[in-house]
Amino acid sequence: MTVSVRLTWLAHGVGLPLPALQTPQAAGADLCAALPEGGQLTLAPGQRALVPCGFCMALPEGFEAQLRPRSGLAARHGVTLLNSPGTIDADYRGEVKVILVNLGTEDVVIGRGERIAQMVVAPVVQPVFVAVEELDETIRGSGGFGSTGR
Repeated sequence: MTVSVRLTWLAHGVGLPLPALQTPQAAGADLCAALPEGGQLTLAPGQRALVPCGFCMALPEGFEAQLRPRSGLAARHGVTLLNSPGTIDADYRGEVKVILVNLGTEDVVIGRGERIAQMVVAPVVQPVFVAVEELDETIRGSGGFGSTGR
């Protein structure tokens, strides 16, 4: 299944590649850092930064985009997304940005055009919430965190 997502480049994103799936069956399209030409961002351990991707987009009604970490950055450097998954709603028209955080032990340098996150576009099911007097019983009941075992 495919869906068309229109996007427009902002001045600081011109020249970067479009978000791209890296393999034929990939779910997430890689997003690149739209840092100034020749510029870079150094993330110290524990530091976070809002990194621009240099484009705005129009998702079709009934879809969302989820921003997720790239596994290579996480495994090699401890860099992940602070609000993972970040949600972009279909009615948002501002710049796509990624909140990176360095959970590793060393500085990590991000350069212009480096792939920093992935974006998954997915259909949305909007719930209709209904207040009721009581809920049906289940085996789990009100058991919360860790209640089903280790």
